[in-house]
Amino acid sequence: MIRYLMLALACAGLLALAPGHEARSEEKDSDKDTKEFFNGKDLTGWEGLDKYWSVKDGAIVGLTEEDPKHNTFLCSKKKYKDFELSFKIRLKDAVGNSGVQVRSKVLDDKKYTVGGPQCDIGQVYWGSLYGENFGGMMKQAPEALVKKALKPTDFNDYYIKCVGQHCTIKLNGETTVDDDFDKNWAEGKAGRKEMPEEGIIAWQLHAGFPSMEVIFKDIKFKNLSAK
Repeated sequence: MIRYLMLALACAGLLALAPGHEARSEEKDSDKDTKEFFNGKDLTGWEGLDKYWSVKDGAIVGLTEEDPKHNTFLCSKKKYKDFELSFKIRLKDAVGNSGVQVRSKVLDDKKYTVGGPQCDIGQVYWGSLYGENFGGMMKQAPEALVKKALKPTDFNDYYIKCVGQHCTIKLNGETTVDDDFDKNWAEGKAGRKEMPEEGIIAWQLHAGFPSMEVIFKDIKFKNLSAK
């Protein structure tokens, strides 16, 4: 009986070490991270101006029916350090401008304005890293690459990875930003600010348009920081 028990435990140990088992474990962790980040049902864990934001068919929808007169954001209540975030995004009829803040902070909790690095979405700035109330453009994506990769009126695949002070952005599989934004990068350049260590993630609705709609769907999140 003891021999059979030892054999069963050994088999269980081998199963745990098997590559397939490890991959399934990582997938489960990623699914858990995604559900904690955005549950796909409502805006639990997020804050912003309610009249502009909703969840429809598992997607985050931002809609302005008039110009809000200031950029406004749907902000995570939780702060994040290292992570991977991917989603599909569409600006309806290619109208408007949006973006995703990383390692940022809320500046005004009445208007939900923010400050920090932004993975940009709109016009020739798709795939760029811009400093929203944070010193301006940090790294502009190559315009020719954006024109080649972008589907203006359709959903686009967007990928963001932040590890340490390194940020990677991909638009439809094309790498548009892949750089360190550290002290060496910021030193000696007026207005430049290095990548913060942690902060909120936030989805943007931009001012200056009579009306615009942005949809973020198929959102996937993986926390890369030590838990």
